[in-house]
Parts: sequence; structure tokens; C-alpha cells
Amino acid sequence: MKKTTLVNIFLRSFFIHTTLNFKRMQNMGFAMSVIPLIKELRFKKMESEKFLNTHLQMFNTHPYFSAPIIGSIVRLEEENIFKEDVADAVSIKQSLMASYAAIGDIFFWGAFRPFIAIISVVLIYTGMVLAPLFYFMTYNPIHFWVRLKGFMEGYRQGKKGFEFIRSLNLPGISVTIRRVSLMVLIALMLWLSRHSGYWPLIETYGVVVKLTALATVMFCLLLFKKGISQIYVVYSAFVIFVIISWTGWIH
Repeated sequence: MKKTTLVNIFLRSFFIHTTLNFKRMQNMGFAMSVIPLIKELRFKKMESEKFLNTHLQMFNTHPYFSAPIIGSIVRLEEENIFKEDVADAVSIKQSLMASYAAIGDIFFWGAFRPFIAIISVVLIYTGMVLAPLFYFMTYNPIHFWVRLKGFMEGYRQGKKGFEFIRSLNLPGISVTIRRVSLMVLIALMLWLSRHSGYWPLIETYGVVVKLTALATVMFCLLLFKKGISQIYVVYSAFVIFVIISWTGWIH
């Protein structure tokens, strides 16, 4: 495979979301990305039609992880030209798209992008003019690297291209990023409260009650996760709240 063809396919993968449709989602974008293969592998008219029909089936994944899948498919199609078998390419594409979509949503949409946005907001509040530039210079290189490295590893390893994404351990990193984001938000709230001279956690009774209720719910979820019966937790919470209400009624 020529390097220019691979570069062309990779650049086309950036536009996989532009033809998103409700019927088959990103199928047209995927087919458009792999069209250079037709010229590279010198398909005839009937072979080109079969190739495009195969890759115009339902496809939907996280846009950043489309390139790793495309890289694997390019290698498989390159190998399958001698076997005239597209079953491997179709099965790999269908099996990877759902898991990659989940990983991408968890890491990029649910953890990394909000974290960078929080840091950028803090920098804006401190008066840094280049805070928006910080967002783009921090966020874009990461997702571009995942696209590029994923595409290269997908093409290099073929069926085993998923090993690269798995080695990143993005779900585990997402948990850490979310915890750091929460700590940053808490620190920012305390700093703003002190800076403005207003301490809502101390002076506002309603906020204290809501935070206490939230903490109680989170504690109950932790007990469920530890394997404690839901019945015990529910009845214990009921007894505790009755005692609190009764004590308040006496006073």
C-alpha cells in the first residue's frame, strides 16, 4: 500500500461524521474514507460496486476511533484481495464499532473534554487571555494522536489492531480524570467563596440539607456496591430518618 494512499484514507476519516444519517449513521463517511482503496487495489467495476456495498452497511462509532477501525479494515481488505473473502473485514468492523464508541464516549465526552474545559474556565477567571488557546492546544493534540496512532497500529496489526486501544486503558484513566475534575471544582468553589466573602456551605441552610441528602445517597450506593442487601440499607435509612424527624419534633 502506498503511503500517499494511506495518508489520503486517514485524512478522509476526519469527515466521517459529516454525512451522518439516521438510517445507517456513519456508513457513507466510512465508505468515502476507504474509496482510495479502489484505485490502489485496481478493482474492476463489479468489484468496486461489491466493495462499496459492503462498506455502506450500518456503521456507527466514536468519530475519534473511526480511524483505528479504518486502519484495520484497510489491512484486511488488502489481504482479502487474494482470498476474495470480505467476511473478516465486516465482522471486525461490526465487533469493534460498539466497544470503541463506548470507550470514546467515556473518555473524551465524559472525562477529558470536561476536564480541559474546567481548567480553561479557571484560567479565564484568573485573567489569562490565552485560555481558549490552552483548550485547543491541549485537547486537539490528544485526540489527533489517538486517531493517527490508532490508524497506524490498525493498519500494521490488522485483526489485532484493537491491542493498541486496549493498551491505553482509557476507561481507567477516565475514572482518575473525573476524580481530579471533581477536586478542582470543589477547590474552585471554595476559592470563589472565600474570594467573594460568601460561604454558602455555612450560611445557607438549604444548601447544607441538599448536600447532606446527596452524600446520603452516595453512601447508600457505596453500600450496595459492597454487597450489602438493599433491604437492610432501605430500612436502616428509614429508621435513621424517623429518629432524626422525631428528635427535631421534640425540640
